[in-house]
Amino acid sequence: MPSITAADWDLFQSLHAVLETGSLSAAARVRGVAQPTIGRHIESLEQRLGSPLFLRSPRGLQPTELALELRPRLEDMAAAAAAAMRDVAGAAAQSGGTVRITASEMVGCEILPPILATFHAAHPAIEVELTLSNEQADLSRRDADIALRMTRPTQNTLVGRRVGVVQMGLYAAPAYLARCGTPARVEDLEDHAMIGFDRKTPSRVRDVDIGRPITRDVFSFRSDSDIAQLAALRAGLGVGMCPRPLGRRDGLVRILSERVSLELEMWVCMPEGLRTTRRMRLLFDHLADGLSRDLREAGDPDAERAAAEPATALPAFVKGAEA
Repeated sequence: MPSITAADWDLFQSLHAVLETGSLSAAARVRGVAQPTIGRHIESLEQRLGSPLFLRSPRGLQPTELALELRPRLEDMAAAAAAAMRDVAGAAAQSGGTVRITASEMVGCEILPPILATFHAAHPAIEVELTLSNEQADLSRRDADIALRMTRPTQNTLVGRRVGVVQMGLYAAPAYLARCGTPARVEDLEDHAMIGFDRKTPSRVRDVDIGRPITRDVFSFRSDSDIAQLAALRAGLGVGMCPRPLGRRDGLVRILSERVSLELEMWVCMPEGLRTTRRMRLLFDHLADGLSRDLREAGDPDAERAAAEPATALPAFVKGAEA
């Protein structure tokens, strides 16, 4: 079998694109090449490896065990290559460069845009990439440069700043409450349409006390998208969990506030090695200050104290230092 060398990275990029998109045509669009080129790359790799990478089926391309075994390594390589490109571009453009942020759907769509707009106005040469996922990105392999997280990070290679605590509660639109009444007790929730998750209910949500176990059957409207749930709340579909800042902003009414609540710490994090890179630190500080301000305006008393804290290596927090 012919050997695989570093020069074959182009072939592996095509394999990674097919694994990510599920088809040759979609991979070709992502890579900016012709579909036959992607096909030749896959065939070349299969010949070199001596084993098929995909099986053709009515449902499209199905990756073989070999392809699935290679996938984590390809993801690491792709993340490293993307990070290297950002670093090279940043070094070449002393006043600019690219910073990649990762955040949850809710934070990325509903909270970050105004904060990023003011950052762009102040630093137009710095380009920002935003990836949205409720799964935590691996900053150690540079899937992103800066992460906004709703849990206290534990990786000892990160620098983090806690910007405050996001208070969550049950909310409903005024139109829904006018139509269906306002629950006075948690037991009353059984007579109301509940908005929640479909396949993946986070453990922190399952632990909320609404007087009965929280399973998907509790919800009349189900979606694993936080944005879809918020849209349903705004539209008056029912009762659901919502961050206090967004509930206040959108004119939603909080119900059963004395009984149903959830508090989530908000952190801004980045790899410790990036803290001296100008563009990274500028955006890190801007995000921390902007998020702290938003939480203070929403009535979070903890945000003001958190905003005064410097960015610190996370082990100091994790080992018990007051955040």
